[in-house]
Amino acid sequence: MTMDAENRTTLQPLSHADAFETLSGSRISMVLTDPALPDNPIVYVNGAFEEVTGYKAGMAIGRNCRFLQGENTDPDDVKRLREALRDEQDCTVDLVNYRADGSEFVNRLMMTPVRADDGALRFFLGMQKPLAEVEDLLSPNAVRHAMREVQHRVKNHLSMIISLTRMYGRDAGDARDQFGQLARRIESLQVLYQELSNPERQRNMDTVSLGAYVSRLAAATQALDGRAGVTVNVDVEDAEARSDTAVHLGMIVSEILTNALQHAFVGRETGRIDLSVRTLPGQSLRITVSDDGTGMPEGVEWPDSRSIGGSVIAGLIRQLNGTLNVNTGAMGTVVTLDLSGVTEAT
Repeated sequence: MTMDAENRTTLQPLSHADAFETLSGSRISMVLTDPALPDNPIVYVNGAFEEVTGYKAGMAIGRNCRFLQGENTDPDDVKRLREALRDEQDCTVDLVNYRADGSEFVNRLMMTPVRADDGALRFFLGMQKPLAEVEDLLSPNAVRHAMREVQHRVKNHLSMIISLTRMYGRDAGDARDQFGQLARRIESLQVLYQELSNPERQRNMDTVSLGAYVSRLAAATQALDGRAGVTVNVDVEDAEARSDTAVHLGMIVSEILTNALQHAFVGRETGRIDLSVRTLPGQSLRITVSDDGTGMPEGVEWPDSRSIGGSVIAGLIRQLNGTLNVNTGAMGTVVTLDLSGVTEAT
């Protein structure tokens, strides 16, 4: 509506008291907490809060808002809220809360700090909206929780497949090595999946951090194929690679490590393996695996192109435009793999 100049000059801004009284009567559930008091208790709720939760003001004031939480409240959602309160930041989160009668509802909580004129933190203001069932299903939290459940199931299935593969491989006779190679390839996929589904990741899901991925893979390989007296030291420069490239790279690293763990220390109880990954110009990598073992027997080549596993690894190296160099002797073996153009620009 358009108002003339005379009417505009007669308008008066609301006083703080009048504005607060107006907001108090709002149909939006609101709560104020005082972070200066122990445990950041509630110091005010409006009528809409009482209607939504079933708690009268006298039952809520003086308590921390966590009293609305219960069995099905997700700890990760609570953690996000606590971190925002700690950092004095705005936060919107969908929480499972409980009414006074014990009934459950999904509460979209929008929390923001309220500051004094000098910028000092005075209160936290929370506005609450109970979500309808359809809104709950479409909320970011619901999607995130569903994805977490799927990820958990996938990891369990991969672990079961690895266990079954190794179990059948023990009785497979001449095919035992092939079962072992298959298990290791599944393990490399499992580790990659764990890295891609890591909730701390903030990057493009098409790429993976090679530092974290290779470190996890080395730990998994050592746990499955290592011995107590053999140490594996990992020194990896972080770089990003496409996930399909990381799959191939992980299989190669797993095979090199496994070969060293199984064959480098025959007749010995102790040993050391060093794994390093270094970035090179041109978005390239150099992977080095060295051991202080007994060296490869004369006439033995690795990878052995006559075996299925060896031919697969040689093929993966070719696909990655890689160059493999193996130096072995009485002081141990050094395997160097140079890969061209495999990292992503950052």
